[in-house]
Amino acid sequence: MIRYMGTRKNGEGATVYVFIVNGLEKEVREHALKQHPGCYEALPASAKAKIAANRNWLSKL
Repeated sequence: MIRYMGTRKNGEGATVYVFIVNGLEKEVREHALKQHPGCYEALPASAKAKIAANRNWLSKL
């Protein structure tokens, strides 16, 4: 079972997404969400929209 808990900044200043996966807390960076099965799908629509906006902005660089 995967449950989205929110976002926070890690020690390096990067934003990480916090999930509860099988009872354990897991922090996943945005670029690694697709590597963790079920994590991207567990995100709310607002978080997915923010990720899409970030990717769109990066593609213009």
